[in-house]
Amino acid sequence: MKQTLRTTLSLLLCTGLLLSFAGTGFARDLPGGKPQREGMSPQRLERINDYMNQAVADGVMVGGMGMIARNGRIVFEETWGQSDRETGTAMSEDALFRIYSMTKPITAVALMMLYEEGRFFLNDPVAKYLPELADLQVAVSTADSGLNGGSDGSTRFAAGSSDDSKLGVTRAPARQPTIRDLLRHTAGFTYGIFGDTEVDRLYRDAALFQSTKLDQFVNTLGGIPLQYEPGVRWHYSVSVDVQGRLVEVLSGMRFGEYLRQRIFEPLEMDDTFFVVPDDKMNRLTTLYSPEGASAGPNQVWQRSASTALVPADQSADRSFRSSERFESGGGGLISTTDDYMRFCLMMLNGGELNGKRLLSSKSVELMTGDHLAGLPIGWEQPGRGFGLGFAVVLDPAVTGELGSAGEYSWGGAAGTRFWIDPREELVGIFMVQSLPHQTELGSKFRLLTYQAIID
Repeated sequence: MKQTLRTTLSLLLCTGLLLSFAGTGFARDLPGGKPQREGMSPQRLERINDYMNQAVADGVMVGGMGMIARNGRIVFEETWGQSDRETGTAMSEDALFRIYSMTKPITAVALMMLYEEGRFFLNDPVAKYLPELADLQVAVSTADSGLNGGSDGSTRFAAGSSDDSKLGVTRAPARQPTIRDLLRHTAGFTYGIFGDTEVDRLYRDAALFQSTKLDQFVNTLGGIPLQYEPGVRWHYSVSVDVQGRLVEVLSGMRFGEYLRQRIFEPLEMDDTFFVVPDDKMNRLTTLYSPEGASAGPNQVWQRSASTALVPADQSADRSFRSSERFESGGGGLISTTDDYMRFCLMMLNGGELNGKRLLSSKSVELMTGDHLAGLPIGWEQPGRGFGLGFAVVLDPAVTGELGSAGEYSWGGAAGTRFWIDPREELVGIFMVQSLPHQTELGSKFRLLTYQAIID
């Protein structure tokens, strides 16, 4: 009788596991569900495959992957094209992608976990913990120029303009940047590669992104003036790399080790790292670039009119094997679609996944609300704001696109993208690898996801 009972329980367990994975592919131990049971049309979801397969056929995309979760269940998981066109390697569900700026929300979570431990207040000056950034000055040529902002959120500085007399002139800001400024991109820093202001040039001259350690990075940054007054406008910047150094100082751990112990291991994100293990290197997708475009750490990125994709300079991939790799909180992680879905589901669940809690639901609420309070935001994004590490939709009627108020998201420079919609209990992740990315593939994936909702 006991043997029969054990056999019956085993069969029930196996049946339950099979049912839980119905309608999904790789997504190891993430619950799966049939789309129609989760309020999504299988026929309409197929439009995603039609569109992406055509993009591959047209040469606009070499390969990519998409995953959608509704009500906590994976309802869509597909790959398209190839991970390496030159070798003919098909895209696989366990492919490793350079997620670039999709690293940023992970860094924000890491810092907020320390906030929950009482290590700091959000309105504390950054210099309280990083004295290398004390008494920062503001470059007069950018802060006071009155030049119009570029579409990338930067203020363009043209050599030979009337502002030449202001080059090298600085003044004290009204206040120093706070940790909250770092999290919402209002600290006054810039990036050095998306614009050509005086401060952008100083970043490039200082070879800021050739740093190998976060303390070296912050030391170099402390010798360069701010581009803008802290707290007066949103401007995309290196502030998230500063967050990574804050994590090190506050935790007493190397940044990458903190992420591994406190986030990746609890969430079972086994394929997310700064340095790719040798036995997983064959899963790293090939990076492509639009023909004629350029994207390097010490130059202004240049777009191209071409849609043809050619292999990018692969020399940078050597750093993925190096123990000296710069652990960039702003853009250094490699990950899989499956792993990033775990991170997103943790956020959607209010800071917890599979019994492992990283954040309080109140912290998630704080992070995903708008913290700009009307401050100007670049990239001409009406109807959107910014929280602590995430862009936030304020009103779809103003954005003019399908979506929900309260949706939060971000993307990466190679075209990767995710969004989390609490109202619809929806997560979408799109992965692709071309740098600089010049297509609307991520936006089309999002649109085609929303049009598949039927309940």
